[in-house]
Amino acid sequence: MAQLKSNIFGQPTFTDGIGARFLSNDFRAYNSPRYAVFPGFCDVHVHFREPGFSYKETIASGSAAAAAGGYTAVCTMPNLNPVPDSVESIALQQHIIDRDACIHVYPYGSITMEQKGERLSDLAEIAPYAIAFSDDGRGVQSEELMRAAMKQAKALGKLIVAHCEDNSLLRGGYIHDGTYAAAHGHKGICSESEYGPIIRDLNLAEEIGCGYHVCHVSAAESVEAIREAKKRGVDVTCETGPHYLVLDDSCLQEDGRFKMNPPLRGKRDREALIEGIRDGTIDMIATDHAPHSAEEKAKGLMGSSFGIVGLETAFPVLYTHLVKSGIITMERLLELLVYNPRKRFGIPLGEEFSVWDLSKEITVDPAQFVSLGKATPFAGDKLFGECVLTVCDGKIVYQKSL
Repeated sequence: MAQLKSNIFGQPTFTDGIGARFLSNDFRAYNSPRYAVFPGFCDVHVHFREPGFSYKETIASGSAAAAAGGYTAVCTMPNLNPVPDSVESIALQQHIIDRDACIHVYPYGSITMEQKGERLSDLAEIAPYAIAFSDDGRGVQSEELMRAAMKQAKALGKLIVAHCEDNSLLRGGYIHDGTYAAAHGHKGICSESEYGPIIRDLNLAEEIGCGYHVCHVSAAESVEAIREAKKRGVDVTCETGPHYLVLDDSCLQEDGRFKMNPPLRGKRDREALIEGIRDGTIDMIATDHAPHSAEEKAKGLMGSSFGIVGLETAFPVLYTHLVKSGIITMERLLELLVYNPRKRFGIPLGEEFSVWDLSKEITVDPAQFVSLGKATPFAGDKLFGECVLTVCDGKIVYQKSL
């Protein structure tokens, strides 16, 4: 296997292997102090919408968008039609992946049949084909059902990857139950709807010994609960998204591009998340890339669908706001984007890398996105870092003209 060394603030250097071949042959233009080389990013939480909702995104468009953002491996969530709750349904998704994906795409299997939260999927049957088990988009409301799922997942050597949301606490909310909601007459989603289920599941994971991963952590109390569980030796990891680290509810506008689930929370929550990535409580950053049609995102905060896109902006957002500002180092960012997700989910890193111009200032223009989804809270923002080349398995999967 070729090994890649990254001089992340200067000239990229390679050992013998694919990188050396590229730079010594057709890509001498990239062998310059202007460019930085990184191992392929890995996102364990994306929605590519196919099969079932290809008007929002397809495997082809989603994987191409990932490649444009420097990602060479992603895990796709199961809120599809059909839901991957059987060998037949997950095989259908895998067929499309094999046919259309330009990077490595790993499908989740659903925890429950049709993600209805009523009875378990045949986890043993789908385990060989699923990267892990999740009902993302819906929280498993039943403690007993989650206990049963964890017991089976442990026996199968698979992670439970949980969307933590207590439906009884939502009360019709659609943004954070904070100052913006109060000032503008919106219905809020309380933080307890997230951290309550997390605490429940952490106790179950401790009892059963199951590997447990928490999706899109957004609340300060969630970070603290996970921190304390790790101290007790619970086998838990978690992720947060770029938007939760750099935005809070003071940034909200009356626009569907600011609506996601969980919502942007308060300043205290954002600060807790930043501390979480600094001290290791938060293990990785995942985009929760969730594309919708323009019509579905054009109905304001109340009426728009939950979800934003993020694969093409993640690295520039994080590099600009966290690395250039000195909040974390580049090495820590690579742990969060490359090494930790791959280690936790068992995703190998082969001949995969991306090349970036870190000095290039870009203006986020959703019209230029490769993704079919265009809704982003970062539209119009000026950020640093432009991906100019992505290579996966020795093949160019994205290249920007120099």
